Amino acid sequence: MRVVVIGAGGQLGQELLRVLPAETTVPLTRRDLDLRNPDAVTQRLARLAPTAVVNAAAYNRVDGAEDEPAEAVAVNALGPAAVAQVCGELGVYLVQLSTDYVFDGRATRPYTEDDAPNPLGAYGRSKLAGELLARALAPRCAIVRVAGLYAAGGSRAKGGSFVDRVLAQARRGERLRVVADQVTAPTWARDVAAALARLLPHLLHGKAPAAVYHMTNAGACSWHEFARAALELAGVEAAVEPITTAELGARAPRPAYSVLANTRLVALGEPPLRSWQEALAAYLVGG
Repeated sequence: MRVVVIGAGGQLGQELLRVLPAETTVPLTRRDLDLRNPDAVTQRLARLAPTAVVNAAAYNRVDGAEDEPAEAVAVNALGPAAVAQVCGELGVYLVQLSTDYVFDGRATRPYTEDDAPNPLGAYGRSKLAGELLARALAPRCAIVRVAGLYAAGGSRAKGGSFVDRVLAQARRGERLRVVADQVTAPTWARDVAAALARLLPHLLHGKAPAAVYHMTNAGACSWHEFARAALELAGVEAAVEPITTAELGARAPRPAYSVLANTRLVALGEPPLRSWQEALAAYLVGG
């Protein structure tokens, strides 16, 4: 089995390289493969002839997508379409990563995989388009949605992970203002990578359906609660001012509630991902 990981330099990509066998895994960073170049995608994947492709690459600057939607679409929608086209032609299994931002946040209970998406902003719309194109062009395709992802080093586009930014600001004595009216399930990328590595053989051998899967740490909290928990667990004393989304004044709209129910994963008999509190504690002590 040869697995190609696109977006290998990102948060999830790097964690996948920790758990997938090195001898059968081909990592592709943006420098290795630019999803905005469909011809390059076709040629590279055809040459590699993988058993499966995990596309963890993304344009994830949520606010930036409002100002440059074409760039978000190129990476998050047309890129996956190019990948899916090749996978479909070669009979290769595709796992396309997606996001909780495909939902509008109006729910009062965790979103299941069967709930209808309704993204609020350009980023969410581009990711949903990527989901739909991937499934339309690659018959053997699973969509894996994650939420509030963080990992060591974090997202370069966002200046590091949320946890690391909060701790760094607190240690510098800077004022901390964090939204308290957006609720999600912050998730350590390492836990997603481990769950995905367990799911992949089931998908390849037909023991799990080609469908949408939610993979998040269990539980839910606001970003304000998450920030306070990170500071407490790290032993850093700092006040965190709760603010509203309106006060934040972000360019892009965000779902007020985007907790994902990991229904399909659990139905397969897979253990649920641990609580966000346990994952955060493990992350802060280095895993």
